Amino acid sequence: MLIRPERPEDIEAISAVIAAAFREAEHSAPPLEPGGDPGEVPLVAWLREDAGWIPELSLVAVDGDAVIGHVLATRAFVGEVPVLGLGPLSVLPARQSGGVGASLMNAVLGVAEEMSEPLVGLLGDPAYYGRFGFLPASAAGVEAPDPDWGDYFQIKTLSSYRGSRGLFRYAEPFSRL
Repeated sequence: MLIRPERPEDIEAISAVIAAAFREAEHSAPPLEPGGDPGEVPLVAWLREDAGWIPELSLVAVDGDAVIGHVLATRAFVGEVPVLGLGPLSVLPARQSGGVGASLMNAVLGVAEEMSEPLVGLLGDPAYYGRFGFLPASAAGVEAPDPDWGDYFQIKTLSSYRGSRGLFRYAEPFSRL
């Protein structure tokens, strides 16, 4: 398995991976039309067209020529401080629980660190993301976009973090879901 930045020729395969990963997921975004792909598929397409898109932070896991996983981080803000919003993280169901997601997470966090990003926020299961150093955002004074998210909205501070506090705002396309 190799982790690398996405390429234009990967886009169709990435959409298929996202659709497969979220089709049966308990907390996926609803399809935009009955019987359509989960909302995470159009979200990623919208993010590619958004000012918050950071190409270096859209990574794929490939096995041979096949895309088996994808992760994305885009520009977000805590108050007026630029940070990152991570998600979605997608792995083909047949390859889940085999280290693909962990490899993608470690890679995207590594790139974020190299880019001197201060903080990464995400909405997800604390039991999974805690292993990567994510903690409830509220403990650091970062407010979730939706207060009902509770401890499922988490942050990981990176070495250039300087104590930003306030409301977390994802890139605009997240508000369309």
